[in-house]
Amino acid sequence: MNLIPVRTLKPAKSLFPDLVWDLPSKEKVIYLTFDDGPTPIITDWTLDVLKQYNAKATFFCIGKNVEAHPDIFNKIIADGHSIGNHTYNHIKGWTTSTKNYVSNIEKAQKVQSNIENSKLLTHNYKLFRPPYGQIKPKQAKTLIQLGYKIIMWMVVAIDWDASVSKEKCLGNVVNNTISGDIVVFHDSVKAANNMQYALPKVLEYFSEKGFKFKYIPE
Repeated sequence: MNLIPVRTLKPAKSLFPDLVWDLPSKEKVIYLTFDDGPTPIITDWTLDVLKQYNAKATFFCIGKNVEAHPDIFNKIIADGHSIGNHTYNHIKGWTTSTKNYVSNIEKAQKVQSNIENSKLLTHNYKLFRPPYGQIKPKQAKTLIQLGYKIIMWMVVAIDWDASVSKEKCLGNVVNNTISGDIVVFHDSVKAANNMQYALPKVLEYFSEKGFKFKYIPE
């Protein structure tokens, strides 16, 4: 049973005010994000669909996946999207010491910065999202001191969960998202079935309502 709420509860924002949960705006804008890539075929497909709707997004990449698939990582950047850090190998903050957690993140950051096309970025990519949403206050404080912006979310599709139908995944997003929200999908093998069903429909639904899709700014 999945205990993660589809829409982030207000107390979470109050307890962790230094973390970015949403970007309130008078404009009709949504910030789509994708975790756990880059993944062959799936990330490529995601980029193609985003392009059809002139949508920009932020991809929180796992360091070892960037190492394995630098061509896909480069394509994310070349298509004008923003990138973020999702640790080197998807570790859990709650069961990792601050020292080892930060070291793992810095390792992932070094991998990203060594990819040649990262030099094409015109915006800051020192964005970080903790896997599973798990991060200790001391870890967060240390990362912020190092210049990271910690990005959480307001709406999560729960696309990775096989017990959640693709229709439910779609409903999680269209029924809970408002302007300024940060929304989480996953460009991973585990999430592919639900994500590939829901994403085009989310883009179509909100585009028809006049929304734009932007990457998270620095």
